[in-house]
Amino acid sequence: MRPVRKAVLPVAGMGTRFLPATKAMPKEMLTVVDRPVIQHAVQEALSSGIEQLIFVTGRGKTAIEDHFDHAFELEATLAARGKKDALQTVEATNFPPGTIAYVRQQEPLGLGHAVWCARHVIGDEPFAVLLPDDIILGDRPCLAQLLEVYEGLQSEGANLIAVDEVELEMTRKFGVLDIDHWHEDGTTFTARGIVEKPEPAQAPSNMAVFGRYILDSSVLRYLDRQEQGAGGEIQLTDAIDASIKAGTQTLGHLCEGRRFDCGSKEGFVLANVAFGLRDSLIGPGLKPAIKALLENLD
Repeated sequence: MRPVRKAVLPVAGMGTRFLPATKAMPKEMLTVVDRPVIQHAVQEALSSGIEQLIFVTGRGKTAIEDHFDHAFELEATLAARGKKDALQTVEATNFPPGTIAYVRQQEPLGLGHAVWCARHVIGDEPFAVLLPDDIILGDRPCLAQLLEVYEGLQSEGANLIAVDEVELEMTRKFGVLDIDHWHEDGTTFTARGIVEKPEPAQAPSNMAVFGRYILDSSVLRYLDRQEQGAGGEIQLTDAIDASIKAGTQTLGHLCEGRRFDCGSKEGFVLANVAFGLRDSLIGPGLKPAIKALLENLD
C-alpha cells in the first residue's frame, strides 16, 4: 500500500449552531479546555504520521491560519519574561514551511465539495480526511488506529472509514455503512455500500460514519461529477458508495476511544468536561467541583 502522507481538514463551515460565539470567530477556534478544536485534530494527524495538512477554508477563517503561524511579538515577550512553558506551548503550533496548505471553498456545497476543492493538492495519493468537530479521547489517536489497519491491507487502493455504533433511531444524522461481513478481529468489516442519513427503517446497519477517513484518490473522480445528494449537497458518502460499486475495497473500523461531537453544544460541553477531568493541572480539583455542582442542582 502507498503511504498516507496528506490529510484534508474541512474548516469552511459557518458554525451557526454556536452563534453568537461564532459571529466573529471560526467555530474551529472554540476551545476544549485550553486548545482550539482544530488543534486537537491537527495534533492527532501529525502524531499519526501525517506529513502535510490541507485546510479547506472559507470566508472569516483567517484566525485558523494565524493560529498555526509564528506570533513573533508574543514569542519574544514570553522569552524575555522567562516564561519557558508558555513559550513552548505557543511554539508547538508552529510547523515547518510547507506542512500546511490552504485551499478555498467559495460556496458551502457540502463535505464532498470541500474535499474536491483540495484535489490538486491531494494529487493521485491516498489521503486522510479529519473532521475537526469530532474529537476522540483515548490512549491512541483514532487516525493512527486506522492507519495500522490500512497498512495491513493486501489490495492496492482501498477506503477505510471510522465508525461508531449508534442507536437505530440516530441513523438519520449520519452516513451509515452496509455491512458485507466482519473480519476476524471483530472491529473491522467489509462494506458493500454506504447511505447518507437514512431513516431508521431504511438504514442498512447501525454502523455510523464519523469524521475520520482514509480514502483512495479514485474517490475524487466521482466527486468530479458534482452530483447533488442528500440535502442538495455534494456528499462524500455518495462518492465513496460509487467507488464501492466500481470495486474499490471499503472497510469500516471501530476505533478505541470516546468520541465527542463538538459540532453540537452538548458534545462540546461534554468534551470540555472529559478533557478537563483528564488534565493533570485542573482535573483533581474539577471532579469534586462537578460533584458538588450536581448535588446542588434542582
